Amino acid sequence: MLNIIKLGLLFFRDLFRSRVALEAEVTLLRHQLATLRRKSPNRIRLTRIDRIVLTLLCHIWPELLRAVHVVQPATVIRWHRMGFRALWRWKSRPRCGRPKVSKEIRDLIREISLANPLWGTPRVHGELKMLGFDIAQSSVAKYMAKRRGPPSQGWKTFLRNHADGIASCDFLIIPTIGFKLLYVFVILGHSRRKLLHIGITANPTAEWAARQITEAFPWDSAPKTLIRDNDSIYGAAFKKQLAALNIRDGPTALRSPWQNGFVERMIGSIKRECLDHMIIRDEVHLRRVLKAYARYYNSTRTHIGLNKDAPFSRSIHAYGRIKVISHLGGLHHEYVRI
Repeated sequence: MLNIIKLGLLFFRDLFRSRVALEAEVTLLRHQLATLRRKSPNRIRLTRIDRIVLTLLCHIWPELLRAVHVVQPATVIRWHRMGFRALWRWKSRPRCGRPKVSKEIRDLIREISLANPLWGTPRVHGELKMLGFDIAQSSVAKYMAKRRGPPSQGWKTFLRNHADGIASCDFLIIPTIGFKLLYVFVILGHSRRKLLHIGITANPTAEWAARQITEAFPWDSAPKTLIRDNDSIYGAAFKKQLAALNIRDGPTALRSPWQNGFVERMIGSIKRECLDHMIIRDEVHLRRVLKAYARYYNSTRTHIGLNKDAPFSRSIHAYGRIKVISHLGGLHHEYVRI
């Protein structure tokens, strides 16, 4: 800015000088410019102020283009055109209209559209309206995630929609204090990871396993499908009982425990969280321990797959005094507000 003021003062001073003095000064300045160009062959970097001054002077006096040696005349003309476009871009700026949509709402629209592929623009717009966002439906359509092909649910949603009718079973072997083997038959419901049934015996047979199915699913509570492995204990009597209860038999492939991952994961939890810390005396003792663990597992223990909730959903209490309830003799604890 100071350079422009100084340039203006020099211009007014030159208005009162003689022509001979001006021509002499111009000749001297041209000589110095030629000397500088020989000493500094590199490209000269001009600031924005320098460009504005050169453009204005050449716009007022076009004949000065012949005296420009720092840049090419075409460069000055290009600067002038850029300034003309910038001027009209500034004049054409929007002064009214709809307010801009904030980044928070744009991200929310994209998140809703990705999480609900079956929803169209009106549905997303209605959901935003219920959240208190005043936004046009056309703006919602603009910021929704663009999908290729018809809308489709994900595999995770597909499996969750069918989990209510699926259960799985497996055996767990526990040695007692006298090294006697006890067999634990567990049944898990996939919908809420609920431990449905625990049966204990020292001599497992297909008839005994079939009776456990009857005890686990009385009346009309039987699932549509029961997933099991290929153990020989699941014999003809077991399969006949499944058919009588209208349960579809779902054996896994040979040597593929990962196909029955839910119940395998639960058996691992029973071992790590309970039986690995105890010595079982007899069948009565094991029944009492597993009954207590099943109560803790279904009512208190939180699961990542249930969004940190228990199979029997726990309500959230934010006020009150915290009380500690022990489970399994103090091996685990429950914290509640009263």
